[in-house]
Amino acid sequence: MSGAQSAYRRVSRRETHSPRSGAAITIAVVLSLAAAYVVTEIVLDLIGQPPLLTTMTDAAASTIALDEYPAPIVAAAGAVVTLIGLALVIHGIRPGRRPKHLIDSDRSVTVVDYEVVASDLARHAAFAGGVDPDNVDVSVSRSRAVVRLTPASGIPADKSAVEDAVRRRLEALALRGTLRSQVIVGESGKVGA
Repeated sequence: MSGAQSAYRRVSRRETHSPRSGAAITIAVVLSLAAAYVVTEIVLDLIGQPPLLTTMTDAAASTIALDEYPAPIVAAAGAVVTLIGLALVIHGIRPGRRPKHLIDSDRSVTVVDYEVVASDLARHAAFAGGVDPDNVDVSVSRSRAVVRLTPASGIPADKSAVEDAVRRRLEALALRGTLRSQVIVGESGKVGA
């Protein structure tokens, strides 16, 4: 059973976390193009041809003479490079999550999208609140489900009944991890709802 549990854990992780391959491929392509450009400039310089943009000697001299450039331009360029580097480091460290939840099961891995959970909660909230399903908006995230209910004009919705229905439905779904719920009932009703 240990082998099956290990396989379930791997599949669960793969389905709920996004891979970093897209970012890695993009960075590799950009670095490869930059290296190809530098090699092309060096080869053109060695065979005595004019450069595409600038010679490597001129580029190195420009880099050494940074103190001659206006300070705001150098500072802005440094800030942009720092922000790009910081964004790449944060992207590499943080786990990428897909909009999916796992349902507890010992025999298989069951994965549901946030939208599926939201649709199910909306249906149960609409029934409990006595409103049309079009008047219920549900947003689901990793740890929270927010149900917004717009009652029909002149017919109040029972917030406690909706909260109870949403809580019971979340318990019945048996999602892995805790998904807290919040119900918001609109103050003004909708005509013809």
